Amino acid sequence: MSAKLEYKSGEIRVFFDGELDHHAASLLRVSIDNAVSQRRPKTLVLDFGGVSFMDSSGIGLVMGRFKLMQSIGGSIRVENLSPGAYKVMKLAGLDRLGELRQKEVI
Repeated sequence: MSAKLEYKSGEIRVFFDGELDHHAASLLRVSIDNAVSQRRPKTLVLDFGGVSFMDSSGIGLVMGRFKLMQSIGGSIRVENLSPGAYKVMKLAGLDRLGELRQKEVI
């Protein structure tokens, strides 16, 4: 799993690529949290477009980043979820924490 972080005024976008499991989530948490602490964005966007596999650690990653963003008065948006990941996150109630968007099918 790799992640690319992009900074725009008031926003951090994180592009995930690969398999999001417990080990990868632990490493990603640190880098995302550091970026949020340093930049204090209004919005954190997590782009799951490149995720090929995700276990429950993905849900934990999103929930933890929601709490972090809430603590600084910001919001979170999760984009490009596969239909399966979208369904799981919606069932977990993550749509009540932030905005969830499915990957557009072309």
